[in-house]
Amino acid sequence: MLKTVALPLALILIMIGMGMSLTPADFKRVIRKPKASILGLVLQLLLLPVIAFMLCVLFGLQGELAVGLMVVASCPGGATSNMISHLSKGDTALSVTLTAFSSLITPFTIPLIIGASLGYFLETDSTITLPFAKTLIQLLIVSVLPVCIGMILHKKFPVITRKLGKPVNIMSLAFLAIIVVIAVIQEQDLLHQFSIAGPVAFSLNVVTMSIGFALATLIGLGQRQRITLAIETGIQNGTLALAISLGMLESPRIAIPAVVYSLIMFISGGAMMIVFGPRATPGHS
Repeated sequence: MLKTVALPLALILIMIGMGMSLTPADFKRVIRKPKASILGLVLQLLLLPVIAFMLCVLFGLQGELAVGLMVVASCPGGATSNMISHLSKGDTALSVTLTAFSSLITPFTIPLIIGASLGYFLETDSTITLPFAKTLIQLLIVSVLPVCIGMILHKKFPVITRKLGKPVNIMSLAFLAIIVVIAVIQEQDLLHQFSIAGPVAFSLNVVTMSIGFALATLIGLGQRQRITLAIETGIQNGTLALAISLGMLESPRIAIPAVVYSLIMFISGGAMMIVFGPRATPGHS
C-alpha cells in the first residue's frame, strides 16, 4: 500500500508543483542546446552500467547481489530525480526531458543489461522482457502528465501558482520524507542488508554523481545543468528496480541493492538540496 499508492501520490503532487514553475520556453531551450541532454543520456545509459559492473568486480560482489546492483544501474532516473533536481535549483526542464527520453529507451536496454548480468554473475541463460507499454504509461502517469497539469495551471492562473509553488514543494517534500521514514521502519533486516550491499551501493551513488558533475563542468555547462546531470546520473528509479527484482526476477535477494540504494540516494539527494537549494543560481544554458 505504501509503495504502490502513497509514494506515487506524493511524487505526482511533487511533479504538479514542479510543473507550476515551468514554461514551454524551458523545454525549447533544452532542445535548442542539446549538449546537456546528450551527455545526460550517455551517462545514464552507458557509463552508469559500466561503473556498476566495475564496482561489483572491485568489491567482490557476486551472485544475486551483483545482479541486483546491475538492475539498479539499468533503470532511468524517474520522478524522484526530477524532484531532487528541482529542489536543488537544478535545470528542471532538462531533468524532466532526460527522464522522458531515458524511460523510452530503457525498456529495450534493461533486458540486455540484466540478461548479460545473469549470465556473468549467475551463469544463467535467461531472457528478460520489460513491458514497454506498461513502463511508458507509468512514466506518463507519475512524471510527464503531472508536469503538464502544473504547466497548464501556471498558464491559466499564474498569480495563484506563484503563491502556491513554494508551499506545494514544502508539503510534498515533507509527505515524501514521512513515507521514506515509514518505509525504513517497516523494512526488515535493514542493518544486515546495509552491511552486505551498503558499501558498493554508496560507492555507485557517490561515484556516478561526481562523474556527472565533473563531466558537465568539463564541457562548460552552467551550474544548474551540472547539478541536474549529477543527480540524473546518480539517482535511479528504485521503485522500478524493485518491481523488476521482485516481480520479473522473483528474487528478494536481488532486490536488496535496490532497497539499500533507494535509501542512500535520498541521503545524497538531501545533501544536494542543502548545498545547492538555498542558492539563487543563475539560469545558465
